[in-house]
Amino acid sequence: MNQSHNRYLLVLTVIFAIEWAILAVSPNDRADWALENILVAAFVILIASSYKNFPLSRVSYTLIFLFLLLHEVGAHYTYAEVPYDEWWSERFGYSLNQSLGFERNHFDRLVHFCYGLLLAYPIREVFIRIADVKGFWGYFLPLDLTMSTSMMFELFEWGAAELFGGDLGIAYLGAQGDAWDAHKDMVLASLGALGAMLATAFINIRLQRDFAHEWNESLRIKGLLPLGEDEIKRFLGEAGKK
Repeated sequence: MNQSHNRYLLVLTVIFAIEWAILAVSPNDRADWALENILVAAFVILIASSYKNFPLSRVSYTLIFLFLLLHEVGAHYTYAEVPYDEWWSERFGYSLNQSLGFERNHFDRLVHFCYGLLLAYPIREVFIRIADVKGFWGYFLPLDLTMSTSMMFELFEWGAAELFGGDLGIAYLGAQGDAWDAHKDMVLASLGALGAMLATAFINIRLQRDFAHEWNESLRIKGLLPLGEDEIKRFLGEAGKK
């Protein structure tokens, strides 16, 4: 790994650490802040431990960094109480919520959209470099995993809300009385990931000379024989011959 790459990641790490330290001071709800940061801690440990043997691109690290910055803002204020409308009003002199007809705090919606938009590409890089996916699968599988992990997080939120209950459960869930909150969050994450993959495909169409060939080859049938019970019979037949 070259020195410029190392320095770049170090700068991102220092900036995130500064933001984390500032926003760790007097959050609106300390218990919710701690709960929100459990997954962040696990994610940062994973990134740090994999850096030596599996460094990501600067693009991927930057996208992850931007998502974590947004998440820490939500963790500090709680997602339902991030005062973005107050900030907007102070800067531009009018209410963003009123002008767009919002009846709730939509910061959580923004972050769910950014989850897909910002993390689908790093997921794609992992798929390509580890699973060696190509063509269609290099775009579909990152979208698929982003959608499924978004669903898993909604289940995690539900479980945490049931486990802790009370104000902490409500703050962590962040539904703000919307019965379809989880569904809307998953749709936004999916749309963000779809946008990221479409943008990536557009760039690759322009720059990758064998894009069409790779795409078509990825959809070509490689295994002519069926699996399932037929594969089991083949395994048993091979075992019987030994």
